[in-house]
Amino acid sequence: MTFIQTLNAPAPGGHYSQAVVHNGQIYVAGILPITAEGKKLADATITEQTEQILANLDAILQAAGSKRENVLKVTVFVSDISTWGTVNQIYAQFFGDHRPARTVVPVTPLHYGFSIELDAIAFV
Repeated sequence: MTFIQTLNAPAPGGHYSQAVVHNGQIYVAGILPITAEGKKLADATITEQTEQILANLDAILQAAGSKRENVLKVTVFVSDISTWGTVNQIYAQFFGDHRPARTVVPVTPLHYGFSIELDAIAFV
């Protein structure tokens, strides 16, 4: 088991790893719209928040020796389901022709007042 920690994504805010690699699988912890430097984007638009979590996902996957085309499953948590059209459009641009399995979960509230959180499973 390998615990992933990259400076190119926000540091964990608690007792967990950004991701764990085991038997060729990467389990990415919940990603919030926080920059690698620690700036919380709670007041940013849903577009900016979504772009940030996807950039964080890329950084974590790269640190684990993988890439977005190797993502198998994504769970997206949104605090306002009416923003889903925007999130889905950005998500589709990010993944292109690759279509991982996905679950969308409307929730309220998210930590720090964020509008979105994402976790993923990928392979190396």
